[in-house]
This record gives sequence, structure tokens and C-alpha cells, in this order.
Amino acid sequence: MGAPSTPRSPWPAGLLLAPLGVHAGNDGNGINDGLILLLAMLVLLLAWLALEVHRRRARDQQAHLRLLQEREQRLRLALWASNELYWQFDLRARTLEITRAAPGQADDLAMHTVLDDDPRIHPDDLPGVRDRLVAYLRGETPIFVSEHRIRGENGQWQWMRARGRAIAHDAAGRVLRLAGTARNIDALREMESQQQIAAEVLRNMAESVAVLDEQFKFVAANPAFSRMSGYELEEVIGKDTSLLNGDRHPPEFYQQARQAIREHASWSGEMWQRRKDGRDFLCAMQCNAIDDPGTRRRLYVLVTSDITERRRIEHELRYLANYDPLTNLPNRTQLTERLSHAIVQARRSGRRLALLFLDLDNFKDINDSQGHATGDRVLRAVARRLQDVVGPGRTVARISGDEFAVVLEDIADGAEADQCAQRIIEAFEAPLHLDDRHEATISPSIGISLFPDHAQVPTDLLKHADTAMYRAKRGGKRGHVRYLQEMETDSRRRAGLIAALRRAIERDELHLAYQPELRLADGRIAAVEALLRWDSAEHGSIAPDEFIPLAEETGLIVPIGEWVLDAACRTLAGWRRAGVDPRLKVSINVSALQLLRSELPDAVAAALRRHGLPASALELELTESVLMDNAALAGDRLRAFRDLGVSIAVDDFGTGYSSLSYLHRLPINTLKIDKAFIDGIASPDDHEDATITTTVIAMARTLGLQVVAEGVETAAQLAFLQRNACDIAQGYWISRPLAADACLRFLLDAQAGAGARLDRAGAPA
Repeated sequence: MGAPSTPRSPWPAGLLLAPLGVHAGNDGNGINDGLILLLAMLVLLLAWLALEVHRRRARDQQAHLRLLQEREQRLRLALWASNELYWQFDLRARTLEITRAAPGQADDLAMHTVLDDDPRIHPDDLPGVRDRLVAYLRGETPIFVSEHRIRGENGQWQWMRARGRAIAHDAAGRVLRLAGTARNIDALREMESQQQIAAEVLRNMAESVAVLDEQFKFVAANPAFSRMSGYELEEVIGKDTSLLNGDRHPPEFYQQARQAIREHASWSGEMWQRRKDGRDFLCAMQCNAIDDPGTRRRLYVLVTSDITERRRIEHELRYLANYDPLTNLPNRTQLTERLSHAIVQARRSGRRLALLFLDLDNFKDINDSQGHATGDRVLRAVARRLQDVVGPGRTVARISGDEFAVVLEDIADGAEADQCAQRIIEAFEAPLHLDDRHEATISPSIGISLFPDHAQVPTDLLKHADTAMYRAKRGGKRGHVRYLQEMETDSRRRAGLIAALRRAIERDELHLAYQPELRLADGRIAAVEALLRWDSAEHGSIAPDEFIPLAEETGLIVPIGEWVLDAACRTLAGWRRAGVDPRLKVSINVSALQLLRSELPDAVAAALRRHGLPASALELELTESVLMDNAALAGDRLRAFRDLGVSIAVDDFGTGYSSLSYLHRLPINTLKIDKAFIDGIASPDDHEDATITTTVIAMARTLGLQVVAEGVETAAQLAFLQRNACDIAQGYWISRPLAADACLRFLLDAQAGAGARLDRAGAPA
């Protein structure tokens, strides 16, 4: 075998050394140089690797530093945005470290740390903080939480809420350090305080406060609700408010109140409610809608006051203001009101009224000799005796002291007043029974004044009657005297007016004014009322309530009424030719004397034919008293007008004492509500007129009658009538009475849409 061969590299040596710039060869120096170079390259490689490791470690450290900085910045932001501070408390050293974030000078957030061995806790709060800390350290609470006051940087006490946990323990497991956050809660404490105050106020309110949901079911209520209603809170929660409804209101009343609350988010008014024990009580209510701050659902807050007692006291005060507490008779105030109303009635009816002013003769002697207690018993006995003599339905009033008054309404003349005064004097001839053992005898002196003979207003009637009473006393007492001087003056005037009235037609002194009537359903002028006016050459302008009664008393009303009928029809025919709506009708007033005349239906038919008008163009107005005073004959006359096609209206409805059942049997088309009731319908203090008016409207609709409201003078009155479905309104708010030419222009303007109301500053015709 040959000598062993030396193993050879699979790669030629030149290839291994080529990268190092060494060429294979037999030169030993070349090999050494190559090795040296290789070693150098290895050293450089190791150095490069070490440098890379160092660089990578530096980059990792920088990244970690950035992460720490980011976390610290987020902590700063969190503390600053939440308005909280970070704290650590060393239990061994008893030191508190507080760190807070605040904007720095470079528009960044800086951390400010303060180490303090005094927590600066308010002395009153310090025991509580210690108790809560001990409870946490004992494991009784999962977290340390405390609300207490500390002194702030500005030296003021501020409420803080602190939360924290243990972050360091010793070998035995005891807590060495706590850390956590704290926040200023001054605003929260203030809000909670206000809420507590509000809740306390609500609990102690005298008014009942209840919260209702959208279905008007109880959600919450205060203690006053239970005191007022008798229901405990748990008895009503979830129940409908109808639980408290009584039967003093119809069901529609409660539904309308709910509808008003839904539509307007508010309602106020008075309502009768029923307690748990069944007693009714009157409430003043105010209901307002709110939105629940949490759910935004609609809620209603109902504040209620029990005004039953207050209303009773108001009634008593009203009674005391209008009635004499000793005798229970109307006092001077109430007497004046009744006189005012009686005068209105008398003026409309053309009748008279009398005022009798009584003074007890020698009453002072009774007080002085027997005492005021006996005097009071005498006054009460006098009141009873007067009421017995004059009869029910007539006003007997105590003016003052021993002075009384009697109002006699609807009398034909002064003789009736004289007769009544004489009956009173004769009645007092019998002794007054004060009690079972005592009697007293006393006489009155009486003065009499008449409307319209002596005065037109209550104060003048009282003054004149008082004057006449003193004359009766000067005449020897125990007598009566009429106010003769004014009677003589009035007689002369009445005689002059009657004489002038007889010539009024031939002198062409009479004329008609026309007052439009507005149909509320469509805004159309449906009718005009013809009103008689007299401008005397001798006496000037005479009021209708003065000359019409004279005309009725003398019988002149018959020819005057025929003139009115002809003039009204002639005017209406002319208006129709001028383009007025052919549906327009004219209404004229008919007196009792005219109604009694059998030829009135024929006169009406003749006037309509003469002027080419249909019967539907005319309406006759009769007062309630005229119909009832002549009930049997009125039915026959009205049926004749019905057969003719003329409509009939009852004027001044509500001021008389008519029988509704009788009126229903008469062929009546229209009821005209008297102005006395319309005056008060829009007044918040006058519920009586509003109730009467709505009742009349409802009754008329039931009977199939049309309703006209007279004396409408305000927008509020008109709105009330529209709400209550009245058919027609008449009054100064629509138009004053106008002369024929002015009324024609008004009607044409109304038809053209130029407005259906006259300038109220204009003078009436």
C-alpha cells in the first residue's frame, strides 16, 4: 500500500483565502499573514456584534422609558381631568404624601408632590376618619373610604372624599402603607344638602304634593297628602287619581282637566275631592308637567291645598259683609246692591219700586232704661214683625241702629207703598214678644221714596226716604210721609213729556236706531234690533226707559208701535234693494198693551205685504214679564204669529220668574239672555253669572231654541259665549246702535269682509 494521503478540503485553499485577499501558495509568510487578517476580521465582527447588542439594549431602554413617560402622562391626565389627587400614607412614620397634577409653565402637566406629617383634617372629622381606617385595617371593609374636611391651600376648609387600599405589608402581614385618590366634593355636598333641604321642605309642606305618571297614576306623595286625603302612601302608589274623585263634579269635568294638562302642560283650578273616610273637601290645585331627568319620561307634579275651611270662612265673611249679625237681615251694603238690581228690573219693566225708611220711635229710651241686651231683643223682634208684614220675596234690611228699610218692587204707583207703610204701622200696635215673660211696644216713623219718581240711583232713594222719615217724625211720629217735593217736580215733567209724546209722531221726532247681532258660528250679521229713540224739540233727547213707560201708561204705545213696525220694515226693504244679505231679519219690541190688541197679527201681516218682505224677515221681541203677566192671551197671539211665519223672541230672559214648562209650550224661537248676566261671565270672581248663562244656553238647546246674548261689551265675554256654543251675540263689542244709513254701511262692509265691528269710540245713535 502506498503512504497515507493527507485529507484534503473539498474546497481549494485558494477559495477559502480568496475573500481575505490571500493567495494559496507555498509561501509560509503568506499563510501567517492570512491568519492574522482572519483573526482581525473575527475581532471586528465580535466588536460589531457587541455594539449592536448595546444599541439594541439602549433602544429597549428608551422604549421602556417612553412607555413609563406615557404612563406617567396618562396618570397626570387622569388625575388632572378627574380633579383628583394621589396620596400615600405611611403608617409607621405617620406621614402623608400628596401628589397632584397641574398645568406647568410649558403648557404641559406637571406633578407636584408634598410630604406632610400633618394631614390637616378638621378636628371634628378626625375621629371618624380614624374609625374608618381602623375598620379597614381590621378587614371589616374591603376599601378605605372617608368623607371629611381638610384645610386647602387657600386656608379654607373643603370637603374631600378619599378612597384607598394597602400597598405595602411587613413580614407579619401588617399594613405599612396605604395609597389611593381623593377628590374635592364641596359642590356635591352642596347639591346633596340642597336635595336634603328640598326633601325636608317637601315633607313639612302644608300643601299636598303628589307626582303622577303620564296615565295620572300616583308615583310619589308627601306626608301632607296623607293628612289631607286620609290615604297612606302605600295605598295610592300605582293607583289612578280618580281614587279621590267625588260626585260633586260630573265625570266630564275630571276628563277635561286631564285633557287640559296634556295639551298645555299645566292646569290650575278648584276641584272637589273625596277623603278615604268619604268626606268631601274643596281643593285649590296647580298641576305642571316635568320631565324625569333620568328617563326623560313625562311626569306631573300636583300641588293641592285644602281650601274647604277657607271657603267656609269666606262665605261667613261675605255674609257678615252683607248681613246684620244681630237680626240676620241684609245690611246697608246688601240693601244698596238689591236696590241697584231692583232699579234695573224696574227700568226694564216700566214698573215702579218704593223704598220705605223706618226709624223706631223712642228706641233710645228702651236702651237707656232696660239695657242694650233688651234693646237687641227688641231689634230682633222688630225684624221678625217687619218680615211678617211685608211678606216673603221682599227685602227687609237693617241699615244701622234702630233704622230699617223695606224695598217694594214691581208696584204700580205710590199708593201701594202708602198702603204697605200703613200696614206696618198698624202691625206695630200689637206688643212685640221678646221672650216668654217680656213684651215691648214701639212704633215706627216711615219715609217713602219711589223709583223713578223721586230718584234714579240707590243713594238718592235712601237720601230722599230718610228726609221723608224725619218729616214723619216732625209730624208727630207713628206715621208715614212720601217725598212730596220731588214727586211734584217729577209730575210736572211727566205731564210735559206725555203732552210732547202725543205730538212726537206728527213732528217726526221719533226715529229708529239699529243694533247688529253677530252669528257666532259663521261671523255673519244675522239680524238687527230696531230701537226706538225720541229727540224732543222741547225736552231734548229722552231716554227710552223714561218715555216708553209713559207711552204704555197712556196708551200711546199702540200708535207708536205701529209706526215702529212700518219704519223697520221699510228700512229693511230698502237695505235689501241696496244689496244686503236677504237672510237678514229685523226684530222689534212689542209691549204688553200691543200684545193684548187683537189686530196686531193683522197689522204685522199688512206691514210685511206693504214692503214686500217675507214673514221670516221679522222677529217680534216680548219681555219675559209680558208673557207671564198675560199667559193665556199670549199663547193665542203667539200661535197666530207662528201661523204667519214670524219668529218670536223672549227678551231679558232670566230677569223674571217665568215657568220653563209654560215657555216650552209657547211657539218661541229665541231666548235673549239679559245683559245683567252677561256683564259678569268673564269675571274670575263672578261664577254665578257664568253658571246661569251656560245653563240657559244648554236649556235652550234642549228646547230647540236659539240663544242671543245681549250686552256683549268685551272680547272676553265674546270668547266665553263662543266656547259655550251661544248662537248670537249683541252688544257694543259688535256694534253700537246705529242710524239707518250708518247701519247699512256697516252691513255692506261686513258682507265684504271689511270687519264686523264698529269703532267703539263712535257715538251711539
